[in-house]
Amino acid sequence: MSLIPKIGITGLPRVGKTEVLIRVIRRLEGRYTFGGMVTKGIEENGIRVGFKIVDWMTKEERLFAHVDLDTPYRVGKYKIDLKVLDEFGIPAIRKAMESREIDIVIIDEVGKMELESKKFREVVKEALECDKPVLLTLHKKSRDSLLQDIRNMNNVRILEITPVNRNVLPYKIEKLLKEEWQQ
Repeated sequence: MSLIPKIGITGLPRVGKTEVLIRVIRRLEGRYTFGGMVTKGIEENGIRVGFKIVDWMTKEERLFAHVDLDTPYRVGKYKIDLKVLDEFGIPAIRKAMESREIDIVIIDEVGKMELESKKFREVVKEALECDKPVLLTLHKKSRDSLLQDIRNMNNVRILEITPVNRNVLPYKIEKLLKEEWQQ
């Protein structure tokens, strides 16, 4: 039986984790199908002011976090709408795990904002145990117990993105998927 790759992409904020993930997906989309959620930054005048969650399968988007959102939940300067994560982002991940049409599950990002949701924590654990490859981006510095557990899992390969390797990392991830997972 071949190993089912679980690949975590980590790095400092704004180093390009989501960008690398999307480059991998774009390179492999002809061969594999992808589903799950991607978190897209929202910028105004070059300043990040929030994030949207994108369901990769449907391309639908929902506002997840913003400096001006009306919600009691806050992480750093962002106010977060956990309902959007629980009712939109998590179902996108579940659909990807359960759908026969989807080959690879994507979760972007396992970070401070997302980890405020207990349901999100559960779906991440389920994804890492599912019988499909998983590509996920991980907050680098957080000492959160789930992130610590993921970093210590034998079946998860963690790759750190830096400004130096940012351009070659998508090729490395593609190679790992091809070598470790025969589909």
